[in-house]
Amino acid sequence: MTNQPPLFCAPRNLTRRQFIARAGATAVAFNLVRPGLVRGADTNSRITLGWMGCGGRGTWIADLFQKHGGYRIVAAHDYFQDKVDAFGDKFGVDKARRYTGLKGYLKMLEQKPDAVVIESPPYFHPVQAAAGVEAGCHVYLAKPIAVDVPGCRTIEDSGRKATQKRLTFLVDFQTRASAAYQEAVRRVHHGDIGKLVSGEAVYVCGPTWGGMSEFLQPNPKDPERRLRAWGLDRVLSGDVITEQNIHALDVACWILGANPIKAYGTGGEARGLGGTCWDHFAVIYQFPNDVTLSFASKQLGQGIDDIMCRVYGTTGTIDTHYFGEVWVKGKEDAYNGGRMTNLYTDGAVNNIATFHQNIMRGDFENPTVPESVRSNLTTILGRTAAYQRKEVTWEQMMKKNEKWEADLKGVKA
Repeated sequence: MTNQPPLFCAPRNLTRRQFIARAGATAVAFNLVRPGLVRGADTNSRITLGWMGCGGRGTWIADLFQKHGGYRIVAAHDYFQDKVDAFGDKFGVDKARRYTGLKGYLKMLEQKPDAVVIESPPYFHPVQAAAGVEAGCHVYLAKPIAVDVPGCRTIEDSGRKATQKRLTFLVDFQTRASAAYQEAVRRVHHGDIGKLVSGEAVYVCGPTWGGMSEFLQPNPKDPERRLRAWGLDRVLSGDVITEQNIHALDVACWILGANPIKAYGTGGEARGLGGTCWDHFAVIYQFPNDVTLSFASKQLGQGIDDIMCRVYGTTGTIDTHYFGEVWVKGKEDAYNGGRMTNLYTDGAVNNIATFHQNIMRGDFENPTVPESVRSNLTTILGRTAAYQRKEVTWEQMMKKNEKWEADLKGVKA
């Protein structure tokens, strides 16, 4: 494994004009495509969805799929009966097509939906996405794609197979669906801030998963309680640097356009919520061409909330904020992308529209997969270095290929 991007294609950057054209095309997509691009559907029917993961975000984003108008949820899976029933009642899923247990998604796939949406805990993403592709379904996958290196490789393989089988596979990063972010990064890659020198990325906020702590009591080792409180479980979530902080590190990798060569880190857990995840990390990454990126995160306390990435070049700076402004200032004309007022929702809406458009037009390039693999592996590198409190190289991480196994003995299949 080399220190340069080993398997990953170059990012496909869109100008604002191209982005608007693509988003606007969704409204007329049904009139532009050939019949037969969606299995079991003609040009004027909605894309049928099988749903995996009926918790908070799963239910929230299902509303956005419904509002798009081009989808119909026909089957749903969650480990817990109460969750899949609440979801099914809300979205009109027949009771006979509501599936539970760890492997209930396999029976759901027997219903042959056109596509699957995966909003389950990250630990399950690789196997569920692979099963979706194997069943001939288009895949819409939440980040992070995996919790370990083997999982990332599985997703990478599933993305390749999807392209070979003429299936769409999209990973839902909101920033990459933003025209402002796309144009800002395009300008950096065009050389507007000169040679890249260094950068910093942060993900700082108050407690995120504190509400889950009640599910762990009175027995934190109970596997079903851990499944309900998966955000506090290191193996099920990937820890906070992978499950949450990936938003900031994904933008950094996007701007820098490379894998990190090595990392050194530290961190810990200060809140005492009873889970196994840390609530703060600090990592120094070394990228090719002597570019250093400092990263810090916290999910505790109050007073500041920001998901930021800032990179400095020899002639300028790019500054991006998930909940704030995006701009580039350099030797050329400055670019002001404006303030991100609702990127969490707007990015998902754009991705949902793009997923629909790609399926209907037969666009199976699937460029979000390799970029997401790289960003996910970058979080794992930082996490590994922080746990060990020593320098770890990309090559060492990939060679070790450490697989995480969740202890779920006693849960229903």
